Amino acid sequence: NINFMNIHRIKRTTRISSSFPQLILRITLLSLAHKLHLAVAVTAVICGAFFQLMIPGLLGKAVDQSVKVFESSQAGVEELYWTALLLFLVSAIRGLFAFTHTFVGEAIGQNIGYLLRIKYFEQLQKLSFSYHDRVHTGDLITLGILDVEGVRMFVNTGLLRIFFLLTLLGGGLYLMLRTDVILTLISLSFVPVIAWRGTITSLGLRRNWLHIQEKLSQLTKIMDENLNGIRVVRAFCSQDYELKKYDYSSLEALSLFDKQIKLKVSNDSLMSFVFLSSMGLVLWFGTERVYLSELSLGTLTSFLAFMSILQQPVRQIGMLINSFSKAVSCGERLFTILDHKEFVDENQEGSKVDGLGILEFKKVSFSFPGENQPKILEDINLRLEPGTTLGIIGPQGSGKSTIAQLIPRFYDPTLGKICLNGVDLKDYQLTNLRESVSLVQQDTFLFTSTVKHNVLYGEPWAAEDEVIAAASRAQLHEHIERMPKAYHTLIGERGLALSGGQRQRLNISRSLILNPKILIFDDSTSAIDAATEQKIRISLKECVQDRITIIISHRLASLMHANQIIYLKDGKISEKGTHEELIQLGGHYSRIYHLQTTIK
Repeated sequence: NINFMNIHRIKRTTRISSSFPQLILRITLLSLAHKLHLAVAVTAVICGAFFQLMIPGLLGKAVDQSVKVFESSQAGVEELYWTALLLFLVSAIRGLFAFTHTFVGEAIGQNIGYLLRIKYFEQLQKLSFSYHDRVHTGDLITLGILDVEGVRMFVNTGLLRIFFLLTLLGGGLYLMLRTDVILTLISLSFVPVIAWRGTITSLGLRRNWLHIQEKLSQLTKIMDENLNGIRVVRAFCSQDYELKKYDYSSLEALSLFDKQIKLKVSNDSLMSFVFLSSMGLVLWFGTERVYLSELSLGTLTSFLAFMSILQQPVRQIGMLINSFSKAVSCGERLFTILDHKEFVDENQEGSKVDGLGILEFKKVSFSFPGENQPKILEDINLRLEPGTTLGIIGPQGSGKSTIAQLIPRFYDPTLGKICLNGVDLKDYQLTNLRESVSLVQQDTFLFTSTVKHNVLYGEPWAAEDEVIAAASRAQLHEHIERMPKAYHTLIGERGLALSGGQRQRLNISRSLILNPKILIFDDSTSAIDAATEQKIRISLKECVQDRITIIISHRLASLMHANQIIYLKDGKISEKGTHEELIQLGGHYSRIYHLQTTIK
């Protein structure tokens, strides 16, 4: 199962060795953040169980009083009425305490869930690109929903249930033993079987539920990929294939749900049979003792009522164990991600970028984390002064995009360092550094919003004329003006209402409005026609004079005007110079130039 492997890969990333008690303690400490509410819930649980234990005794008393009324012709009716009223009040108070502990316990759980969701989402924002490169988005979404639920439910289904079970079982056992030891042993004969069977079944249900979670996660990934690639699916007429793939996974999930139902129903039937058998034995022996006047009818009724009350908490022993198991398994996966340290150091105490100086790569090498990983970049040395435009070209996988992503510190170099104004990039505040560097990537992500909001994403308070100026430089203003609502037009999910070239130009506009000190185009004009690209390049001439510009492209026309061009091969700079110098060199760059300019 792909998802099962991914989940376990997530667990291995930090190799957490937390034991069962440590995880339970950590989850419990989350609830202790709400000490007052927890104290109210625990008090309500204990008081509710105490009042519930009063009900069997009152029922037995009412039965004895009824017998007395029957035998003495209406004598003692008033006492029976008072007992009935007291029984009603006790039941009402018990219900009030049950409502209180359930409501407050759920409130604590929901607050814990809110806190975990915020922390989880915040952690995902911090985790490095290397981490996200290895873990599937669908798995992270599933963990952030199902596992948060598994942890937050522990307050009501685990922590508070312990107090309820201890009070009810302990108090009930004491009251029954004080009345009649033999009948107590017969009454509780169902407890070992139900407790054992409930525990085994609950653990089995838990294991099966983990498999169900995996299947649901797989279904989420299939649907997510299908919807994101819906145009590809339609273009290749693969609807039937996608439907069969989804149907196959759905049937696997359905079979697991069927197994879940069978386990639950068979267990409930067996436990009901064992309980009713024990109740039959109590009736058999109890009736005989009532007949011999060794036991009152009211006392027998109390025992039967105690059995009915104790049946629920005994059955809940298995549910309690299941709750602990679920909380631990969900908590381990969730805390693995929350405790993960694989993110770029933000260096809050670092300096801020003060003006634009020289950008230098000093013997920079890079490889992804892990054993036996190949080097993506090796011994890169570059020096770029303000106003310089650098062009980068090379075959796929040569490390072009990696250079672009090292500058805003999406990754850190494995060896060497990158300096700006003579200061290592690691010594700058990360947020401030990224505000100074704008990376326009080939894969454009646009939000489901208006054109204006997408342009303003990085600078929400920019003025209207700044938005228009950025769109104009990207040669998009005229097209926007022709839209139904101009800049207030919704562009659909991921900007699908726009063409590929329009999306790239909108992405350029979003970067230009930031007025960055370093502007990087990572093959960001690949979907734009040559004429429009030339217009964009001309309009950018004025605004790039006082900044560093880096252009990565497979199309030489996009970068041949650059002050310096490098050709990357296998992560190394194999050629460096101006366009004219590289043509005269007669190397890889020259061959590409002749291939792209020769008309057959």
